[in-house]
Amino acid sequence: MYTGYMNTVFEINIKTIVMKENIILQKSSDFSVEINKLVVLLRRRKETIISNQLLRSATSIGANVHEASAALTKKDFILKMSIASKEARESAYWLRLFNTSKMVDLDYSHYLKANDEIIKILTAILKTAQSNLASKK
Repeated sequence: MYTGYMNTVFEINIKTIVMKENIILQKSSDFSVEINKLVVLLRRRKETIISNQLLRSATSIGANVHEASAALTKKDFILKMSIASKEARESAYWLRLFNTSKMVDLDYSHYLKANDEIIKILTAILKTAQSNLASKK
């Protein structure tokens, strides 16, 4: 049986994941740095409770993406990326809360946009990884 086509498809999918993973590694690290700067500013303006939540969830995105890059199995990779996705969605919640409540009047659009990009990339990575896992069964 000739498996050249399937091997090529599998290699293309793996290359896609690796390319997206490199993008997500960079974007999640950059996002953590930006959120850390935002939290410093929020704390200067006496907002600590929600900013602490934002800092935890936003930095957890990158931590889980980095853990996923060293996953031993595809299931472990998917689990870590899923956690990163959930943390990104939680970060979006805290950012929207700051944006709509005007507790600290700042422009949060840059952070919301960066977070939305991360969510989209993580969603694409997860769909590809889950599809690859399902096709192996």
